[in-house]
Amino acid sequence: MTTTFITGANRSLGYETARRLKEAGHTVIVGARDPRRGHAAADALGARFVRIDVTDDASVAAAAADVGAHEGSVDVLVNNAGILGTHDAADQITAADARAVFEVNVVGIVRVTHAFLPLLRKSANPVIVNVSSGMGSFAATHDTGRVEGRFVVPLYTASKAAVTMLTTQYAKAWPDVKVNAADPGYTATDFNGHSGPRTVTEGTDAIVALATIGRDGPTGAFRDRHGAMAW
Repeated sequence: MTTTFITGANRSLGYETARRLKEAGHTVIVGARDPRRGHAAADALGARFVRIDVTDDASVAAAAADVGAHEGSVDVLVNNAGILGTHDAADQITAADARAVFEVNVVGIVRVTHAFLPLLRKSANPVIVNVSSGMGSFAATHDTGRVEGRFVVPLYTASKAAVTMLTTQYAKAWPDVKVNAADPGYTATDFNGHSGPRTVTEGTDAIVALATIGRDGPTGAFRDRHGAMAW
């Protein structure tokens, strides 16, 4: 049985990823910051809830210890938790705004991955999926024919570019672990007021595909539901 831990799994992409992987036969652990929402999501899915705040060292360490005590190991880690950050114009963005976005979107991945890596290394096929975005792609954001090229969101885009680079560096550093990045695309979620044209199922296609790769699967890849994404 494949054991999968997902951060930010109480709603939207995280919840749909949990639902689909549970349906595929995974033992899913719902990670979320809010206990009420986390328990509700886990109960609806028939999964187990573990509280985790990706911005807090003690919370992340406690979550890893909890999973270690109950499941013993982790086969798949999905780093899904993320925030958009401020809607202010670029000239109004502050260092505090930047710190808040990067703390969740980038430092949070480092924090969680560091804590869960010993559990992943107990797996015969350890897999990490980092939920990145086409908004972090230089190619996509410079193409005005794409939706990513029509928005100016400095902190979110910069943080997701960092997530993708972090993914490729982890993949090079750890040949024993498959580390890939997924782009959900412009998906209708709470994140964007349900304005995206993709359904949450379509948005999780790449995440689920990368979470279910075999031992001969890719590492260091950046993919959306159609295949390889340009950097």
